[in-house]
Amino acid sequence: MENISRDIIEQAQAGDRAAFERIYKAASGFVYNVALRITNNHQEAEEVAQDVFLKIYHHLKDFAFRSSFKTWAYRITVNTALNAYKKTARGLRGRQDFDTVIETQPAPDNTQQQVIQQEERLLNQARLEALLNKLNVAQRTCIVLREIQGLSYQEISRVLKINLNTVRSRLKRAREALMAHSAGGQLNGL
Repeated sequence: MENISRDIIEQAQAGDRAAFERIYKAASGFVYNVALRITNNHQEAEEVAQDVFLKIYHHLKDFAFRSSFKTWAYRITVNTALNAYKKTARGLRGRQDFDTVIETQPAPDNTQQQVIQQEERLLNQARLEALLNKLNVAQRTCIVLREIQGLSYQEISRVLKINLNTVRSRLKRAREALMAHSAGGQLNGL
């Protein structure tokens, strides 16, 4: 996520829509990606992202700069995504869904190498999603925040409002589970 200056945030808090639009543009990609990794559903991630920005818009005046904007936005995103995931999980309890949705895109008109690279990216993404699905939601959230989003253990602790040792424990268990499920005990990209 791009750094958002305090001036921009303060302007948005004062009702400047252009400033809020700058916040949206700077944060929308990471909000969607975090939501997608937690919910594992493109449509649900889009809905979560919309909900997150509505919450940010309505509660921005309450942001008091006690933490970084990034940490605050992560907390809203993670909580909203977890709530959406839990709501969906309750509706699907007892039912296993093995459908994998991979969006197909037209092959570029360029070289065969670009087509191969695109297929490899989609395959790696599908593998990553399959591995993440092996984890419980608490472990998946921690691994996404640490390994994909690059947050420190302390930042994860603040975002999830959990003890630092709990973060370490969840990450350790998540990595062990991923290693057990990965081919040959190696993870590509994590």
